[in-house]
Amino acid sequence: MVLEARGISKSFPGVKALDEVRLTVRRGRLHALLGENGAGKSTLINILAGVFPPDNGEVLLDGRPVAFRNPREARDAGVAIIFQELNLVPHLSVAQNLFLGREPLTRTGLIDDARMNREAAIWLRRLAPELDPRTPVGRLRVGQQQVVEIAKALSLKARVIIMDEPTSALTEQEVAVLFELIGQLKQDGVAIIYITHKLDELPAIADDLTVLRDGRFIDSRPVQEIAHEEIVRMMVGRNLSDLYGRVRVETREEVLRVEGLTLTHPERASKLLVRDVSFHLHRGEVLGLFGLMGAGRTELLETLFGLHPHRASAKIYLTGQPVWFDSPRRAIDAGLVLAPEDRKREGLVLSLSVAANVSLACLKQTERLGFLDAAREADLVGQYVRRLRIKTPSLHRLTRFLSGGNQQKVVLAKWLATRPKVLLLDEPTRGIDIAAKREVYELMDELVAGGLGVVLVSSELPEILAVADRILVMCEGRKTAEFARPDATEENIMTAALPK
Repeated sequence: MVLEARGISKSFPGVKALDEVRLTVRRGRLHALLGENGAGKSTLINILAGVFPPDNGEVLLDGRPVAFRNPREARDAGVAIIFQELNLVPHLSVAQNLFLGREPLTRTGLIDDARMNREAAIWLRRLAPELDPRTPVGRLRVGQQQVVEIAKALSLKARVIIMDEPTSALTEQEVAVLFELIGQLKQDGVAIIYITHKLDELPAIADDLTVLRDGRFIDSRPVQEIAHEEIVRMMVGRNLSDLYGRVRVETREEVLRVEGLTLTHPERASKLLVRDVSFHLHRGEVLGLFGLMGAGRTELLETLFGLHPHRASAKIYLTGQPVWFDSPRRAIDAGLVLAPEDRKREGLVLSLSVAANVSLACLKQTERLGFLDAAREADLVGQYVRRLRIKTPSLHRLTRFLSGGNQQKVVLAKWLATRPKVLLLDEPTRGIDIAAKREVYELMDELVAGGLGVVLVSSELPEILAVADRILVMCEGRKTAEFARPDATEENIMTAALPK
């Protein structure tokens, strides 16, 4: 036994996050920590990593009580953490982020950049050999930044590594590499705490699991002793069937048509991020968009939303009328909205309240004589909080204090309040739990039944296959295939997504 938590309790204003929770982690074993968003998983690992102290209970390392005052003390004791919300400095390079606070020095006491870049390249070679250690992290996509976080934790050579949703933005190839590294770490005697919502990962890597629900300890067992259905039942407190089920709506009315969309690289005009992509979308239809990292899916949605007008070209028709959006504001006014992949950085203002975030894109509905009308705002926001079942103690709760699933619902509420015709969803279920995913699927079902057109980007093949009516596959910026739902299989989709 390496790390143990006994009777851990923690309260925040208005909520008891943990109530007498326990956890035991053993050397050379991966312990999966499971539960819905809001179950207390992140609070527990933050306590274990020294981010904040518990109100009650104790943490033991090698059988001795410890009280880490900050993450650096935890790291020095051999406990490293990969946070779900990436903890990187965007203006520093990959290598500088990897060795932040422990930079190698020259004999004169200056930072040895050459050595730092060489050592960073060694760690990156195991995960992402194409990444240049000198690249500013802010230029990387979310999945690449996740790789940097993993490399950073691995380079610490910690005795206990806490991984919070480490595969949420990784490609299948990167996940396979990570799982291989996890196997090596276990053989080296490293203890791993692993938070995931992807239960299909557990048989490949997990040895033990603990389930939390509503801040309470539910059960802890070896993975091989418990079935998938029982894990889900412990997590949500009920049976959860037909996760992906939705009512199909047959429609032929076209709401969006895109012809020959092309987007150039911001620094190299000769390189195309999206190359001559065409597609159409019907009212009441979900169009799935699948591709590996770097396929151009996110760039395609961003271009439609008016984010790159000076580098893009295309013919776009919305409800039959030719349109061109040179800004997101024009896209929103026309009825086309985008829920981005990185909800915290691009979809929300975390320092604002739930009410302020939901009303942000439709202030005209909440103003009176040019001033914000608090009563109108509360009425508008309250409708969507109830409709989407957003769990918040009040409309004035700061959005950063909500769970990941509820934050995603706030993003969706903001766009639904604008009454859109087309909803672009970029990885809408990334990093949220099973129950929250089901609620997102149910909401999509309700929206398409009402005639909304949805373009869904997802890296999860089972999700794409189950939710989409048609599936468009991209590879290296090009459209490589399109399948009707009955004709699509994991094999033919993945074949179209792989570079030739």
